[in-house]
Amino acid sequence: MSVDIAELVRIRAQHPEAIAEAAARRTRRPLLNTSGRLMIVAADHPARGALGVGDRKFAMANRADLLQRLVLALGRPGVDGVLATADILDDLLLLGALDGKVVMGSMNRGGLQGATFELDDRFTGHRPEDIERLNFDAGKLLLRISYEDPGSLTTLESTARAIDAMAERRLPLFVEPFISRRDDTGKLRNDLSAEAVTKSIAIASGLGGSSAYTWLKVPVTENPDDMAEVMATSTLPAVLLGGEVGDDQDGAYEKWRGALQLPTVRGLVVGRSLLYPADGDVAAAVDTAVGLL
Repeated sequence: MSVDIAELVRIRAQHPEAIAEAAARRTRRPLLNTSGRLMIVAADHPARGALGVGDRKFAMANRADLLQRLVLALGRPGVDGVLATADILDDLLLLGALDGKVVMGSMNRGGLQGATFELDDRFTGHRPEDIERLNFDAGKLLLRISYEDPGSLTTLESTARAIDAMAERRLPLFVEPFISRRDDTGKLRNDLSAEAVTKSIAIASGLGGSSAYTWLKVPVTENPDDMAEVMATSTLPAVLLGGEVGDDQDGAYEKWRGALQLPTVRGLVVGRSLLYPADGDVAAAVDTAVGLL
């Protein structure tokens, strides 16, 4: 499917209510299909200023190209839905690409990549009331915790209130927790050791007044053999995240394959490694990931 940017701009300029109209008539589906598994393509990186893929600094900056990749991925068998910010989901609504798909709104994008305030991650994306109003199916937030940065406390409290607000609406919320630290250059790094991932899961699981609608979105640990013990930390359902794009995509698939056998792991939420695979074959990358489920 080719994406006509001029037509999208024309609709946005002359008929902006078309977005709400498309959301209202969108065909919905349950969060989980009959297999009980979930395959979501993620595209909420640009709103954080994270446009790079591997050594391509602005790979995600071309919106027409990104939308074409998303439409292709969403059309592959076994892909359940998409996670993105409002601008991207609005485009996909206008393109008619979200019928029968799980739609997840990305909620906190205020911790811009590389900013001094990166860990004070304000909720600048979808609000719970937006997700409810647009008939979307779930929300997602990022929770990076640094014991050295007071901005993390603001994010922790905001996360707890978001969990409360989503639970009141009976809407699932996917929480992506990390223990994070700055390296010697000041760059923020997520700690993927078993100890750190275990702590992040324990902290995230206890936030809010109810965990009934909370899911976890977790990385595979540095040593994949640690995942069974790490995932025993919580009974909350979880999905695996894709992480950075690397040269060893086959190795990433194997890590996911093992972790997907654990009882709390229900699926995958993967973005750049499927949308921008090293060989350029989006359909093949998506199909391989779906096959792991």
